[in-house]
Amino acid sequence: MDRMLNKVLRVGQLYDFYNALLTDKQRDCLNMHYLQDLSLAEIADEFGVSRQAVHDILRRAEQMLEEYEEKLGLAARYSDERKLIAEVVSSLGHLPLTIRNMPELSQALIKLNLLLEDTREV
Repeated sequence: MDRMLNKVLRVGQLYDFYNALLTDKQRDCLNMHYLQDLSLAEIADEFGVSRQAVHDILRRAEQMLEEYEEKLGLAARYSDERKLIAEVVSSLGHLPLTIRNMPELSQALIKLNLLLEDTREV
């Protein structure tokens, strides 16, 4: 169960970054299967193809997403940057209150926290 959930989360994350690089059919199949939770049979009916054809499209699209990530590394970089921002916010939170209340630092913390609130993180 955890393995399947991890796969869904991984595909969703990669889809967020690289869906524009997929064909329309790959993008539609991934969207229907992973985001709308449709079965292979339901997607096959929608496109007028076999379940095996849908399975092949999904498998190839997932492979393409992984290849894009391997070459471009956008999802990994995004995750690493979010972790780094969280570490900076945490470190700044340990500063004395008089320093944290400085207007420039206070504004910087607000902006860093806004970056962390971004919901693209999977």
